Amino acid sequence: MNIKELQSNEYGKFYEGYIKVLGDVDLMSEFKARTDAFNSLFERLNEKDLHYSYAQGKWTIAELILHIIDAERVFQYRALRIGRGDTTDLPGYDQDIFVPNCNASERTLSSLQIEFGQVRSAGISLFENFPQEALLRLGTASGEKVSVRALGFMICGHQKHHENILRERYLRN
Repeated sequence: MNIKELQSNEYGKFYEGYIKVLGDVDLMSEFKARTDAFNSLFERLNEKDLHYSYAQGKWTIAELILHIIDAERVFQYRALRIGRGDTTDLPGYDQDIFVPNCNASERTLSSLQIEFGQVRSAGISLFENFPQEALLRLGTASGEKVSVRALGFMICGHQKHHENILRERYLRN
């Protein structure tokens, strides 16, 4: 499934940046490309880097990584519910509650990489096995209409957005 197939009514305006940052991509190829890209970022990090923040009040690298993992879980959950035909309006989630409670300062680089890999693997399996009609289903999350396939692209785009921030503000060398 190519991102060009998405219609503007399949995701809210807030998520448009996550869709556009991807360019012209196929979802399953992009899941794998984003996995490889993130694993490359992990190779550039050491344990000390995890506690670095580029400015006061900004997340540490560990917090940013856990935010990406948490957001992917939330988007996967939304895709599962909508893809299985659940028409319940799904609530938003508040990253400003999640991040301070993610215990990032106690995590190791290895544990973050393993967790990311497990969450991503589960997401790939979920999206690979949705039938076409499920991918096209629309539901409501955070007060906005969203399709299952848009959620897949949002997972990848959200990650790429934060990869760019990591490269630009955290890993300048």
